[in-house]
Amino acid sequence: MKQICLILFVAFQVVSFAQKKELKLDVAVMQQRSLVTEKMYFFKWIPNTTEYSYLEKFTNLAIGSTTKPAKKALTISEFNLSVGAELNWFSNFEWLSSDEFMVNDGNHFYTYNRKLNKGKQWASIAENAANATLSSNHQAIAYTVDNQIEIWKDGAVTKVTQHQDKNTVAGQSIARNEFGIGGGLFWAPTNDQLAFYQKDESDVADYPLLDITTTPGSLRSIKYPMAGQKSEKPSVGIYHLTKKTLVFIHPKSGKDSYLTNLSWTPDGKHILVAEVNRGQNHMWLQLYTSEGQFVKTLFEETSNTWIEPEHPAFFPNASNQFIWISERDGFDNLYLYDLTGKLIKQLTKNTFVAKEIVKASHKGDAVYFTATGPSPLNYLLYKVTLKGKQSLITKNEGTHEMEISSNDAYVLDQFSAHDVPSKTLLLDANGKELKTLMTATSKLNEYQVGKCEIGTLKAKDGMDLYYRTIFPSNFDPRKKYPVMVYVYGGPHAQMITNSYLDGANLWMYWMAEQGYIVYTLDNHGSANRGKAFESVIHRQLGTVEMEDQLLGVDYLKSQVYVDTNRLAVHGWSFGGFMTTSLMLRQPDVFKVGVAGGPVTDWKYYEIMYGERYMDQPEENPEGYAANALTNYTKNLKGDLLLIHGTVDDVVVMQHNFALVKKFVEDGVQMDFFPYPMHPHNVGGKDRVHLMTKVLNYIIEHNQ
Repeated sequence: MKQICLILFVAFQVVSFAQKKELKLDVAVMQQRSLVTEKMYFFKWIPNTTEYSYLEKFTNLAIGSTTKPAKKALTISEFNLSVGAELNWFSNFEWLSSDEFMVNDGNHFYTYNRKLNKGKQWASIAENAANATLSSNHQAIAYTVDNQIEIWKDGAVTKVTQHQDKNTVAGQSIARNEFGIGGGLFWAPTNDQLAFYQKDESDVADYPLLDITTTPGSLRSIKYPMAGQKSEKPSVGIYHLTKKTLVFIHPKSGKDSYLTNLSWTPDGKHILVAEVNRGQNHMWLQLYTSEGQFVKTLFEETSNTWIEPEHPAFFPNASNQFIWISERDGFDNLYLYDLTGKLIKQLTKNTFVAKEIVKASHKGDAVYFTATGPSPLNYLLYKVTLKGKQSLITKNEGTHEMEISSNDAYVLDQFSAHDVPSKTLLLDANGKELKTLMTATSKLNEYQVGKCEIGTLKAKDGMDLYYRTIFPSNFDPRKKYPVMVYVYGGPHAQMITNSYLDGANLWMYWMAEQGYIVYTLDNHGSANRGKAFESVIHRQLGTVEMEDQLLGVDYLKSQVYVDTNRLAVHGWSFGGFMTTSLMLRQPDVFKVGVAGGPVTDWKYYEIMYGERYMDQPEENPEGYAANALTNYTKNLKGDLLLIHGTVDDVVVMQHNFALVKKFVEDGVQMDFFPYPMHPHNVGGKDRVHLMTKVLNYIIEHNQ
């Protein structure tokens, strides 16, 4: 009887296995989000109510409440008909009140009243406008046109800047988006003043990019400040709408220092700006009046590696107290100050990383913030009072998105984890689960895909290194499998997270189905591990990172199911640097490598990022030489494919061209493939071509 049952069970498994769909590479590349799960996209609380909204497939607005299930309230077609628009989805959705919401496409702004079932176009700005930023009272819009700033208000347009020199750029991100900078326009809370970043790029070298879409080809010139060269000069402008006056703030420590993390005081009378020296090892938090007059330095921070403020001062209430996020004690924690520069209290003392302040409590006596939690793989919501009492709101480990109601009574919590595709919960103020709003089932259940495991290895310094292993669906531990190591390895990135698919791309599961083990390890320098873990890479990018990756290789070689003669490595950007480093500096380890958009010599990379980790070339000649890959081209033993977008403005093509030139000079054969007119990342339908090129190269050369 047992034998019959076993036969029936095996037969059932074979039938079930056969019914699974085959995951195609083009589907894995282009449809990852839609294949994994359905979610409550862009969920938001409706102000001053117990109702919430979200988007179904981005084109249907659904509304529910704490007591009633959600149902469709409006389609994008109905909205377009009402306002006379042609939007594809509810882009930039925002509730203005309990009845009215706004959407915009960046140039046209629409409002809609759900009680009246009626909408209108509220404002329209220039078609070539960018960086549109609304005032908090939604009465004015600041935006940029080329290198200038304009303000739309009540149908009238005011030109804030009128620079004759195109090298002066106002209202856009500066410092190449480092230091947490993501925009360049900042309305005062009083809505009568606008602050903005400005940069003078007169001394920054022009860098040529070839546009092949014209006949003949033409020059597209960009500003690109390379390590050790001349940099941009920043300033902060302050425009008074009523007085129509414009004043500027400049760095005090040097013309090419950095001005970052701008914030207004609640009364609009002062501005706080973090000033960082070019060496990025000294920061001053500066206080200015709204008239641009320097008041005082509130405090300073220094480091023997680097200082990298990424969060502006946060004011939890109308007082002069603010919260500053600093990793001065080894991890990003919250510190409460006043405008005299007095440290009132260190609010958190966690040995994990605070990520962002989400909002203040409605009473102004606490703030909600996200943090990694005890595990660096998580992304959780915490609350801390201004007296320093901390509590965890999201109790389930995983990666969370959350929205807090106006009165702090409820939290919408949507999360995924290793074995949770997506789950949306309604929580009370303390994080108690009140109800489940949605539990999604992964569409990947319909496909033949393997499993993923997370583990840790001990680095030489005793710290944990997290790794991810993806196995084929028909994995047999008695067989031998080739391995593809996918590597990034650089700062500000974490490849392995406690989320569905564990941070992996879906094409990795396709690769596993081709009979591969797909392996990734987050080495020293990776994000969300604290200062000690991240700063050991200082002045020697690539060195410690490779040591960690080789620990991962040693682990792989210890597994009986790994074919140690068939190891491949692939990565992009910093991962391209790591891939090429491993192929050239550890030539006996990998049989094949594919490096996309790689840094090959840090002297060719941008000032803001490169000098933070490597200092200037003349200050660290040994470090630059040790990690310049042109010094190791003669070492290549395996097959190497280099890939680059021809108009890459992040890692310029000079990196790959210099490396290819050195290969030619040394008589060493390798492969090179350009993606014409693509920037740093190959996107759109061409990405299928890219991943087919990458993975086929590995499969063909790793026999």
